[in-house]
Amino acid sequence: MSTKITVLIADDHTILRRGLVSLLSLSENIEVVGEAGDGRSAVEMARRLEPDVVLMDLSMPVLNGLEATDQLKREAPGIKVLILSAHDNDDYVAQVVRSGANGYVLKNTSPDELSEAIRAVHSGQAFFSPSLSGRWGELSGAENGDAARESMKGGTLTTREREILQLLAEGDTHQAIADRLFISIRTVDTHTNNIMKKLNLHDVAGLVTYAIKNGIVILPR
Repeated sequence: MSTKITVLIADDHTILRRGLVSLLSLSENIEVVGEAGDGRSAVEMARRLEPDVVLMDLSMPVLNGLEATDQLKREAPGIKVLILSAHDNDDYVAQVVRSGANGYVLKNTSPDELSEAIRAVHSGQAFFSPSLSGRWGELSGAENGDAARESMKGGTLTTREREILQLLAEGDTHQAIADRLFISIRTVDTHTNNIMKKLNLHDVAGLVTYAIKNGIVILPR
């Protein structure tokens, strides 16, 4: 029986994904079992492949890393999630804590530290890059719990509504959203109206602002 830690890599940049595959292949106890280019695909592949660890980019289309982590942790809490991101400010650290992720590694980390982080979260430890570890300790107490996780992104919205809200905030038309999610444009219209009613917002600009403030859309650095 293999004792290797199985890893799924989720990042929308193909070159970076392939680089991570090559990098992790040098670790004799780590095996990459899949690659995903967006958060929605990451969740679907994690369900199917059941990896030990998902290495999740924070900024991805369709479903960002925070949303994907939140959804995955609800459906398969045994799968560990390690966020990999260039963002190192307190707001993003807090959002990662709320999402239920097991760790947060900055993209300027060394190869050895990345492998160490994967092994740490696989063994049940929380791992945050050294520059973030102090803030992790403070934020984990303040932000822990299901209520805090819900408040991060508007807990009244369903998973599909959050998907559509992210796509709207990223500038997709209703037709483009329908095509991407394999639903009718009328269904997109209905979801959009429900989102506006639930959030008491009345235009796309308000939805974009809400999505950014609540971590549903991650702005590029």
